[in-house]
Amino acid sequence: MNFLKAQWKNLALFNYEVDAKILEKYLPAGTEIDLWNGKCYVSLIGFLFKETKVLGIKIPFHIDFEEVNLRFYVKHFENGEWKRGVVFIKEIVPKKAITFIANNLYQENYETQKMRHKFIENETTKTFIYQWQVDKKWNTIKLETQKELKAIEIGSEAEFITEHYFGYTKHNATTTFEYEVKHPRWEQLQVENFMLKVDFKRNYGDDFAILQNTKPLSVFLARGSKIKVENKKTIRYENAAKPNITL
Repeated sequence: MNFLKAQWKNLALFNYEVDAKILEKYLPAGTEIDLWNGKCYVSLIGFLFKETKVLGIKIPFHIDFEEVNLRFYVKHFENGEWKRGVVFIKEIVPKKAITFIANNLYQENYETQKMRHKFIENETTKTFIYQWQVDKKWNTIKLETQKELKAIEIGSEAEFITEHYFGYTKHNATTTFEYEVKHPRWEQLQVENFMLKVDFKRNYGDDFAILQNTKPLSVFLARGSKIKVENKKTIRYENAAKPNITL
C-alpha cells in the first residue's frame, strides 16, 4: 500500500557544496555519498504538498500544506545496480499528524512549525516564497523565475538534484529503512533572482552553521508532479557483506 500520495508543487531548490566528512554520521548503513562532478551536495528545499493522502486517507486539514527540508544525496548498490536516493537531515511541516506518522512509521526527522507561502505572478515573472517560524522568528526563501517551462537536461546538475527516486533513513549503525518515491521527470522554470533569510544553525545544528555565509552553487525551481511513496523495506547489516532485507 502507498504510504503517501500527493502532488509536490513548485520545488525551490538551493544547492550547496559541503565537505562530505560532515555527513558521515548521518549516512545510513549500506549507502555511499552520491557525488556530482566530484562535489558533495546538500539542498535546502521548499515546496507545496497538495491533495495529500496518508495510507490512502485524506486527513482533514492535512491535505494542502508546505514543507521545507534539508537533504543530501546517496546511492545504494543492490542486485547489480546503483539506486540513487536522498537522506533528510530534517523535514519541517505545519501539520502535527504528518510529523507523528512520518516519525513513527518511517523514523524520519520531521518537525512541526508554523509555516506560510505566497505565489506572485505578473506579465513576465513568477515569485515563490516559503516561510517557517522558529523561536518566533521567520525564516524565508524566495525565488523569482521566468514563466516558460523548460526541460531538465539529461546529465545536468539539475537532473542530479531532482532525479533521485529512493529515500534512506538511518535507524542505527546496522539498520537502514528504504522507501521508493515515484514521479515522472520534472520540468523547471529559469531562476532570475533569489533571496534567503535562514538561521541554519538554529534549524539544523552546528554541522550546518557553515551554510549561513555560503553562497549556493545553484538554485532551481522544479514544477513538480503527482508522487507516490511506497515499497518501504528494512535493510539490516549483520556484517558488511550480507544485508538482510525485510519488506
